[in-house]
Amino acid sequence: MPDAPERTTSTDEPRFRYTPTLAQQIELRWQDIWEERGTFHAANPQGQLTGPGESPASGNPYFIMDMFPYPSGAGLHVGHPLGFIATDVVGRFRRMCGDNVLHTMGFDAFGLPAEQYAVQTGEHPRLVTERNIVTYKRQLRRAGLAHDPRRSFATIDPEYVRWTQWIFLQIFDSWYDEDAQRPDGGRGRARRISELRDELASGARPVPGHEGDNTGGAVWAALDEGQQRDVLDTQRLAYVDSSPVNWAPGLGTVLANEEVTSDGRSERGNFPVFTKNLRQWKMRITAYADRLTDDLGLIDWPEKVKSMQRNWIGRSTGASVRFDVVGTAEYDPAGAGGSLEVFTTRPDTLFGATFMVVAPEHPLLDEVPAAWPEGTRPAWTGGYETPGEAVAAYRRESAAKTAVERQADAGKKTGVFTGHLAVNPVTGTSVPVFTADYVLMGYGTGAIMAVPGGDERDFAFAEAYDLPVIHTVEPEGGLPEGHVGAYTEDGVAVRSSNDEVSLDGLGVTEAKARIIEWLEAKGIGEGTTTYRLNDWLFSRQRYWGEPFPVVWDEQDRPMALPDAMLPVELPEVPDFSPRTFEPDDAASEPEAPLGRNEDWVSVELDFGDGVKTYRRDTNTMPNWAGSCWYYLRYLDPTDTAHAVDPELEKYWMGPRHNPTSGPAGGVDLYVGGVEHAVLHLLYARFWHKVLFDLGYVTSLEPFGKLFNQGYIQAYAFTDARGVYVPAAEVEGDEQTGFTWRGEPVNREYGKIGKSLKNVVSPDEMYEAYGADTFRVYEMAMGPLDQSRPWNTRDVVGSQRFLQRLWRNVVSEETGEVTVTDDEPDTDTLRAVHRTIADVRVEMENMRPNTAIAKLITLNNHLTGLSSVPRSAVEPLVLMTAPVAPHIAEELWSRLGHEESLAHAPFPTADPAYLVQDTVTCVVQVQGKVRARFEVAPDVSAEDLEAAALSEPNVVKFLDGRGVRKVIVRAPKLVNIVPA
Repeated sequence: MPDAPERTTSTDEPRFRYTPTLAQQIELRWQDIWEERGTFHAANPQGQLTGPGESPASGNPYFIMDMFPYPSGAGLHVGHPLGFIATDVVGRFRRMCGDNVLHTMGFDAFGLPAEQYAVQTGEHPRLVTERNIVTYKRQLRRAGLAHDPRRSFATIDPEYVRWTQWIFLQIFDSWYDEDAQRPDGGRGRARRISELRDELASGARPVPGHEGDNTGGAVWAALDEGQQRDVLDTQRLAYVDSSPVNWAPGLGTVLANEEVTSDGRSERGNFPVFTKNLRQWKMRITAYADRLTDDLGLIDWPEKVKSMQRNWIGRSTGASVRFDVVGTAEYDPAGAGGSLEVFTTRPDTLFGATFMVVAPEHPLLDEVPAAWPEGTRPAWTGGYETPGEAVAAYRRESAAKTAVERQADAGKKTGVFTGHLAVNPVTGTSVPVFTADYVLMGYGTGAIMAVPGGDERDFAFAEAYDLPVIHTVEPEGGLPEGHVGAYTEDGVAVRSSNDEVSLDGLGVTEAKARIIEWLEAKGIGEGTTTYRLNDWLFSRQRYWGEPFPVVWDEQDRPMALPDAMLPVELPEVPDFSPRTFEPDDAASEPEAPLGRNEDWVSVELDFGDGVKTYRRDTNTMPNWAGSCWYYLRYLDPTDTAHAVDPELEKYWMGPRHNPTSGPAGGVDLYVGGVEHAVLHLLYARFWHKVLFDLGYVTSLEPFGKLFNQGYIQAYAFTDARGVYVPAAEVEGDEQTGFTWRGEPVNREYGKIGKSLKNVVSPDEMYEAYGADTFRVYEMAMGPLDQSRPWNTRDVVGSQRFLQRLWRNVVSEETGEVTVTDDEPDTDTLRAVHRTIADVRVEMENMRPNTAIAKLITLNNHLTGLSSVPRSAVEPLVLMTAPVAPHIAEELWSRLGHEESLAHAPFPTADPAYLVQDTVTCVVQVQGKVRARFEVAPDVSAEDLEAAALSEPNVVKFLDGRGVRKVIVRAPKLVNIVPA
């Protein structure tokens, strides 16, 4: 047994009481022992990463992960460790069940906060970030988390950056072949660009963007080298494209939609934001839209998250329909002979399309009629004399809005008639074409057909602009008398026929199929699937991110750097901030900080055709890049030959790699907040599928099981001025009211944060109670997937549980072990084994709160005994170990065990003691109770009848008479009718 920790005590408490001081000594000591022994080292089946004592891999592989943290300067508050402790509990439990558990923690270290701090102070963001990581590691270690420290890293580590850049180059070197067979049996996968080049050169496929018969590679051969490169570059999964972005000149940077307020200004600084086209990197995530949608059915994720991803991808099936745009040479030269294509999920409602709407950026508006056509109503013109004036003004107005703002303003029903008229292809009638900024050019075709009889937004627009409303779907029996507005429920088609096709009387599904068939036969439309998902904008005009591993040649075409030149590291720059401009300078251009180091930007390289001068990309990758694949690097971050060894990936993540792994494989348990439901999880799934297609991984999905933990929130308090006061200094309760420095304050409930002055650091909890008490409290607060309020006053309940557990083993006065070797009585055995059975179920289902409640009940039972049997308390110590590992290790050691309990078998219940306590059986003779006796709850009717007939009192009352009938209601009643 290890030496007992020394401690100081006050004179008014027993010397060996389990106090915060003793807890801290025990915890720090065991954390050192675990690190020294490599207790939580996960063993790879091959390579240098072995288990404790260099032991080989054994047991089922079980891979647990947390969404790794960004190391902010403020360190952790008590809300952060909730998920970390939960995964630690699961990992410790699985390890005791014999699994080979891989659990570690890395750091998502690129990001805007460190860069902003660097801009303010001049200190390099690497120094800031590394200092913060030290703080995080200390706080996480102090919580007793059972991580394998050999596998930890930060995304800013040069070796990690190298492999992030390498993966980018694999994506850059790939294209998507929709017809290629995949290993999982599906069609469509990434292939190497060299294979596309070979097929174009051989004539096996037509040349994208070039007309003509490419048989024998004729069209391809007619292109010069630059043109051939352009064709290949447009097909890559990582490509450069000009895209509209949110540009804030006053900040000198591009903003995400989420960083722009509803009034079109920057959330940070309140600067004007403009829409600007910028040439930058994109990832062709849209090629994977179907797989990203369909494969959600293969993984164990919360349905809420799956729905969010499906909605974000936005797969819609319907039809593309072409409306002829008509005009005269005199008034509408652009419209004459033109067509307008729309996508609709409800082609069955075509007969109700009474107007059309196009985005302000739609090319149809580049030329509009010179005069308003006959029948134009005053409300349509916006007060302008000509369509040209109206459209130009509206375009200027919408250009100042972001996409988010335009969608938010959709209810305002702004728009203007363009002067164009289009022909409804099923009715032959002319319909006006409006422009409105709620229609976005980036979604679908940038044009919609409007059916006000079946869509609330279309109806509101029609009402505002005095446009006709035709209902083409009604419930059985028709619409209610006096119905006004759109009808959006299910029903049957009405008023939907022409001389060639009729949908009347058909349900929606049948009507869709029939009209699509007719449109295709006429050559004016076809069945189509569209997606809301756009390709991933992958460039950032910032300093603190991964540089792109490409250079640009003199023709401004990208060239991939060879692997030997990776990683491309960030250069030193004189200023970390982007260049800023006058806030209203919409014509300004972003200037990234990397562009200020000309020695780095300009580089001489030899790609096999002599030394030439190239230009590096001055953008950096988004912070999502590092988090797209970090789970793979956990498998062996020491590997210098692979981003991930395929054999290790197959062992830890392959399909059905353990009894609970599904057909897609992946990480066995991934825990994190629901705020990452779309972006991070979607991006990681995309990268993983590319790596799968290229043969680097065997799992179809990165994360087999996802669990979203709730949040710990805290009470905050405001004084009479509405100013937040320090929550830790507030006194009182719900009954007496709350005061701060004697003055009443108001209590509210919300997020933990410095601005609300309600932050509680884990360091404070370690000092005041110990890490084990902190862990037990966080796990006992409620179900893991629900948010809950933090209340430091309640922590004492968890402390009492551990103090009682300590007293059940150790004398507070002498420090001696007090357990006996006596056999437990039957009641105690039943309590122990019932608890074992229940706690195992709760642990397997990630319900530590109810597991702790059952441990407390058993602990209280043992506390009530005159002496505590060893065979009763040892299972309790083992079951407590996942939630309170330090005290459990100490007690286990004091009980005489030399080895850590981290790998000790989790207790197994004896079925014999799981039987419910005996029940009382009542025996009646001629309807009167003549006997009672105890029986097992599962006694058979035959045995119960035999026992009742042999009862002395029953024999006495029968007095030799025969038995005509015996009615048995096992196990509680036997009714005997004498002959």
